[in-house]
Amino acid sequence: MGDNKDRMLAGDWYIADDEELLAQTVRRAELCAAYNAASTAPPAQRQAILGQLIGDLGEDVRIRPPFQCDYGTYISIGARTFVNFGAVFLDAARITIGEDVQIGPNVQLLTPTHELDPGRRREGWEKGEPITIGDNVWLGGGVIVCPGVTIGENTVVGAGSVVTRDLPPGVLAVGNPARVLRSL
Repeated sequence: MGDNKDRMLAGDWYIADDEELLAQTVRRAELCAAYNAASTAPPAQRQAILGQLIGDLGEDVRIRPPFQCDYGTYISIGARTFVNFGAVFLDAARITIGEDVQIGPNVQLLTPTHELDPGRRREGWEKGEPITIGDNVWLGGGVIVCPGVTIGENTVVGAGSVVTRDLPPGVLAVGNPARVLRSL
């Protein structure tokens, strides 16, 4: 394994413009294109493509195309989870999605973060911080989940919210940044 990939997987600063990482990106691009083009194909054919793309895919997971990700390999999706149209999962770090999760259209799960120092940012340094979504969570349409966030089980995040900090289990959160309105 290359030095930059090792750093990426360890959550350290790395340069994404690396031959090994670019090869994984090509693999992902081909599989995403095949999956998105197969929207009218039989379910078994679509699931077979997802099985190659997603690192850990639970039973009865449904993802409506178009779907995009960085690598796919670092995504885990629990059983019976539903992902609506236009999802973007940038998995420079692990993305773990529990069981029975409902993800609305155009939701973004974004693990990459970039250098604040302009010189290092120009050089291409970045790192990933994992995202964890608990069981039975509902992310409304257009929700953005930022790097390093954990959302507790049974939580609902309102449409258009930007989640910048961890959310506890069993709450309703809305806004930019998302804030807890009440317990459920």
